[in-house]
Amino acid sequence: MAKQVVGQAKFQIPGGKATPAPPVGTALGKYGINLGQFVQAFNDATREADGMMIPVVVTLYNDRTFEFVTKSPPAAVLLKKSAGIAKGSGVPNKTKVGTVTQAQLEEIATMKMNDLNARDVEHASRMIAGTARSMGLVVEG
Repeated sequence: MAKQVVGQAKFQIPGGKATPAPPVGTALGKYGINLGQFVQAFNDATREADGMMIPVVVTLYNDRTFEFVTKSPPAAVLLKKSAGIAKGSGVPNKTKVGTVTQAQLEEIATMKMNDLNARDVEHASRMIAGTARSMGLVVEG
């Protein structure tokens, strides 16, 4: 008999640092899967991310098994890391909190290319530049 999908859960957790506590436990516990097994598999798959927020989509089956797909970190997290800031501006049109170069934008765009709806790296870097401006970052170059 084929496996039947009983649910899908989406959440963000730090790479390599997942625990059975919320949000993992609350999202997956109701499906009866082994949380320790998921946490171990996720931490092994994202060990190199070292605490950076990683979006994950978990597909749950009726025989209490699961599959998960990790996405690239959110653009805002990557931009904060590149600019060396703790958080974006509360008033981005007036208060600027940092700068990013065009080279940094292209690097982030190539990293996120699989998750973006862009035809090439140039288009993707323009999308990332828009995110940067909405965070209060100045785009140089």
